[in-house]
Amino acid sequence: MTEKTNNFPPLPKFIPLKPCFYQNFEEEIPPDYCHLVKRIYHLWIFYSITLAVNLIGCLAWLIAGGNAINFGLAILWLVLFSPCSYICWLRPIYKAFRSDSSFNFMAFFFVFAAQVVLAALQAIGFKGWGACGWIAAISFFSVNVGAGVVMLFPAIMFTAVAILSALIIFRVHRIYRSGGGSFQKAQEEWSAGTWQNPPPKQLAFQTVTGNTLPQYPTVPRYPCGDEWS
Repeated sequence: MTEKTNNFPPLPKFIPLKPCFYQNFEEEIPPDYCHLVKRIYHLWIFYSITLAVNLIGCLAWLIAGGNAINFGLAILWLVLFSPCSYICWLRPIYKAFRSDSSFNFMAFFFVFAAQVVLAALQAIGFKGWGACGWIAAISFFSVNVGAGVVMLFPAIMFTAVAILSALIIFRVHRIYRSGGGSFQKAQEEWSAGTWQNPPPKQLAFQTVTGNTLPQYPTVPRYPCGDEWS
């Protein structure tokens, strides 16, 4: 087996930093759930883009006479939530489907439930929260129509994130419960310590079944026509 090298995030070569994670959906995720995990990954990308668009909306808000606190918090949310959401709920669900880990499923449910609530609050858009939601955007139309239109884009995107996140968590929970998962299994994995580095399903399958054909160290060599005599 070849050694797996980290490939995510894909950083340019001129940056003296190396990728922190190994990610390969087709190789590590079972085929039945590969499409779902990819969708969750795309949801994370969409949420990160939404935070960037929210920063632009808060900048328009600031230029049109808004509070500078919202712009500062928008920068913080982009810098903080983009990597933390990947580590705190995308990696757990990736490892959960990769190795059928109840502990990682539970970690995903708890953190992603908070993500759903947070996205809903950001979609609402309370003032002073650094999010261009519906309340902030609509109420600012009376001050500056152009800035209000720009602020509507993150409001729509936050709403889409909240709805898609709710659908994702219900679907993953249905799959987990139908497979016999429970909180007790997560506790057992925690007690045994198997949650730290569980083997992938495909590797475990290969270990049990073994190779179907014998492996030869070298290819047999047959003599040429002149060598038979």
